[in-house]
Amino acid sequence: MQLEALRKIVVDALEELKAQDIKVLDVRGIASFTDLMIVASGSSTRQVKALADKVIEKCALAGIRPLGVEGQREAEWVLVDLNDIVVHVMLPQTRDFYNLEKLWSVSDRSGANRTAGA
Repeated sequence: MQLEALRKIVVDALEELKAQDIKVLDVRGIASFTDLMIVASGSSTRQVKALADKVIEKCALAGIRPLGVEGQREAEWVLVDLNDIVVHVMLPQTRDFYNLEKLWSVSDRSGANRTAGA
């Protein structure tokens, strides 16, 4: 499946269950393990788990199985590894603490940020 089609499936699944502050980070060239990271927040551990489950469900319907899923039991931060895309669904306070957007975004020579909105 093409990267853009998979990105759309993931973002649509997150939007369907009202994920907050969805960010798509293009990490090609700075990470060797994936092309995109998608970071989103849920308002409770129940919503975080439901969002991750919805991503897994929608990807399965498209014939994509995750390489791994971590954090479902605690549901403060659930990571879904789809190989070309790694999805991070987090509680807002967990997201603020780890600040993945800052960690994985870089500025190009013009000063523009490589972080792209959904």
